[in-house]
Amino acid sequence: MSFTITFDEKFVGGSVRLLIPGMTTETFMQFAHSNEGARMEMSGHGEIIAYSPTGGGSGASNSDLAIELGLWARRDATGRTFDSSTLFVLPNGAKRSPDAAWVLLSRWNALSATEKEKPVPFLPDFAVEILSPTDSLTETQDKMAEYMANGVRLGWLIDRLKHTVYIYRPNVADPEVLTDPATVSGDPELPGFVLDMSLIFPQRQTP
Repeated sequence: MSFTITFDEKFVGGSVRLLIPGMTTETFMQFAHSNEGARMEMSGHGEIIAYSPTGGGSGASNSDLAIELGLWARRDATGRTFDSSTLFVLPNGAKRSPDAAWVLLSRWNALSATEKEKPVPFLPDFAVEILSPTDSLTETQDKMAEYMANGVRLGWLIDRLKHTVYIYRPNVADPEVLTDPATVSGDPELPGFVLDMSLIFPQRQTP
């Protein structure tokens, strides 16, 4: 089963949504593999969401974030990091791929070798989304709220073009908003992880 998916400016947020009832994780993976031109996720309501590819600036920021998180994780040695192509299955049935994620080693090691080669059957402890110019802020904020409601311990939403970071924690109604921070700390959930935001935010243009 495959579809031709066309992206156009008229699609708000640069995404296309499809509803295919009764799709399991296995059939969703088959569908995603057969439509490799777009990044696929599924909402808790069963909507398949196809996102347009990112541009160079967003891709570079995602890469730098993954490098910094990975270097910290190697030193810390209590968890594993995952890239943006990793699929996590939420308790509400949603299937999401954060731009970067980290999972406690004890949870990861509890999976069998076979399970580790399939979509991760739980949410990460830490999830990051970097807003690209084609992403909808409202939709991404809804995704972050979904992460927190389903068990993520710490979430970051980074609006790189506006130099703003939203910090999400469980049982807190509104995220903490940081405007143009030089660094962002993962303490206490990720002790010692400090992200230099000059690696993520584009340099401001001088008049």
